Order: sequence, then C-alpha cells, then structure tokens
Amino acid sequence: MSTALSGEAGAIEGGRLALVGAAVFAIRMEPFSIAVPEAAIEDLRSRLRKTRFGTPTLPPGDWSAGLPVDYLRELVDYWLNDFDWRAVEAELNMAPQFTAEIRGRRLHFAWLRADPARFATVIPIVLGHGWPYSFAEMLPLARQLAAPTDGDIAFDVVVPSLPGFLFSEVDPVEPVIAASVAEGWHELMTTELGYDRYLTYGEDVAAAASDWLAATRPESVLGIVAAHPAFATEERKGRLSAEEVAWEAFHEWVMEGGRGYSIQQSSRPDTLAAALTDSPAGLASWIIEKFQAWSDCAGVIEARFTKGQLLTTVSLYWFSASISTSFRPYFDDRHERALPLVRVPAAIAIQQHERGMPRSMSERTYMDIRSFTNLDRGGHFTAFEEPELVADIIRVHAIEVLTVSSAPEAPAESAV
Repeated sequence: MSTALSGEAGAIEGGRLALVGAAVFAIRMEPFSIAVPEAAIEDLRSRLRKTRFGTPTLPPGDWSAGLPVDYLRELVDYWLNDFDWRAVEAELNMAPQFTAEIRGRRLHFAWLRADPARFATVIPIVLGHGWPYSFAEMLPLARQLAAPTDGDIAFDVVVPSLPGFLFSEVDPVEPVIAASVAEGWHELMTTELGYDRYLTYGEDVAAAASDWLAATRPESVLGIVAAHPAFATEERKGRLSAEEVAWEAFHEWVMEGGRGYSIQQSSRPDTLAAALTDSPAGLASWIIEKFQAWSDCAGVIEARFTKGQLLTTVSLYWFSASISTSFRPYFDDRHERALPLVRVPAAIAIQQHERGMPRSMSERTYMDIRSFTNLDRGGHFTAFEEPELVADIIRVHAIEVLTVSSAPEAPAESAV
C-alpha cells in the first residue's frame, strides 16, 4: 500500500503558499488503539479503595511541602467514584494512533492529517511532549493545527511518545538523550511517513530533542518553534551581560527549592519507581504536584486543569506502567552532549516558567531568530495550557519561513 504526501516546501501559487514535491512511501506502521483490560481497571479501583494516607506536614491547602494530603484525598475519591476511564479511552482513540519500528524499537505516535481539499497549504510538523506528561496533552494543539476553523493553512501533525513513555519502547542499553530521540523522530518523519521537509516543536525533554533535530537535520527541518529554548552551552556562554547574569541568578533562585524530584530521578530512579508503580495514589501525588508547581495557575491547580484532565495523565502512566522508564532521560542525562548551533529559522516564545530570559541568551544557540517574545500566559505545559496561542505562533512562523524560502533571490549587484 502506498500514498502520496506533500513534502517539499518551495512555491507560491496564485498568491497562496503551497507545498510541492510529493513523496511516495510504503506504510510499515501498524494502527494502534488504547485498550486497557477490564482486570487492570478493577485492579486500579481495588488499590484506590485501599489507599493509606499519610499525616500532612502543613495545614490543608498548603503546597509548600508537596501535594497536600487533603487534595490527594479528593483526587482518589474522584478517581474511584467519578472518573470514567472508558470514556477517556474512547476520546483518546479518536486521534489516529500508530506504532512503527524506529531504530529497532516500537515507537507510538498520533498522526492527525489536514484535509488537503480544505486547505491551500498543508505543512508537516512534529510535536514533542515532556515529563511528566504525554502525547495526550499535545492533542489540543494538534487538533488546532490539523483542523483550524479559518485560514487556508493547516498541518499534518505527528505526536510521538518519547522512548519509555506510555506505549513507546525504550532501548535497555542506548541512553535516552536528545540526539538519539531526534534521530528517531527524523526517521519517523522521513523514512516512515515520507515527508521531505517539516517543522518541529518540543517541550521540556522533547525541547532538547527538537533543538537537536533542527541543529543536525537542517536539510529537512524547515524551522523550529521553541517555548522552552535551550540555554547556552558552557562553551558558548563567554562573558555574560549584566542582564544575562541577573536572569540566570533569578532562574536559579526559582528552581532551587524544587530540584528534589530531579535529583532522585537522576540518581536512584528504580528506588522511586518501585513505590510509584505499586501505588496509584503515590503516582498521582508525584505527577500532579508538578502540574501545580510548573503551570501558569497562580497556585490554584484547578484554575488550569480539571481533575479529569490530571487523572487522565496519571492513568496513562499507571496503565502503561511506564513511570520507571519515563525517568530514563533524567538518569541518562550524564551522557548528553553539547548542542550544536541551530541555524534553521527559529521562533522563540518563552513560557512563563522561564520568563524574562533575554534574547541575547537565545542568540548564543539560535542563529536565525525570526521572532522572539516572552509569553504573557502559559507555563511549563505550554501547549496543553494555551493550545490556541501556541498554534497561532506556529502558524505565523510557518508562513514566514515558507514565504521567505519561496521568494526569488535578489539579483547580484554587478561589479563596477
């Protein structure tokens, strides 16, 4: 079976952007649907009923010591009595999902394709999630891009699950580092799906992979959008400006009180994973605390997320038993290499968790910044929190990149 997809960017037809250079490919991937056995659901319910709650360190509602016990009780009660996994499962399965063998391991991904009959321009893009979330949190953005309500530009959106996350396998030996994830994405986008050129966007762990993809595959990557832009490598820092020094000091102060999770996941991940894999309440506490701490919610978690949304994330980690392997990027960080310079066109839109980062910091890594802004809303989970905002930024950058790349070169000046 084969099909044709638009791949190469490069022309403006009748005043409209168009993708040209269709690629023909053989489909080797397998359709995938989430189908949790009833026994696994009943096992979860049994464990929730038997939850033992600890003694709180601080008064109710105070998150300073982690997820408050009173809120954990609310979550467990909702999970047990009101949360409908089968409804969630059906909704997730509305997004076309597949698995493919990439670099010798099964890779799970969602693939939302735009209707070429509706849109003059269809552009491929790969979206990457971070920790502690999944492909599911990227779906609102994916839908905004694949089926916008207006305009004549849309996207074929590919959302891979990171190695070791949910339904993607992880190599037991090869480190899970940005460079290897990026190569897997490139193989998926080109060899498997047949795209010649594509955009990239990633958050958190996937932001580093997106950067590597843009840096090492400029012949395929049309451009990058970064809400979690890379910090300058030590080799490229040189002499920092006063503004850069002040921002680094502020960011260090912000991060100082919340590094415990990273130290544990980087140094003794299996010890932690043993507890979280056995206790759904413990898993919920570990994951959901980060949604409160890292999102743009002003401390009120349900101002940003419903209990149902939070427990969808936790349930995916629980049923896939993948919390242990999701720690691999932290444990394997010791193998990370310095990021090369990113020379493809970049749109930098800094989320609230790293607000105030000076443009000059990004210019040490991204050589062709087409736009730079500090977002006024949206935290660590930027695409999940503000899908419309991120979609608009991606759309504008795509048009900018394609328009410039399609413009005729100016004639060379004649020698005098």
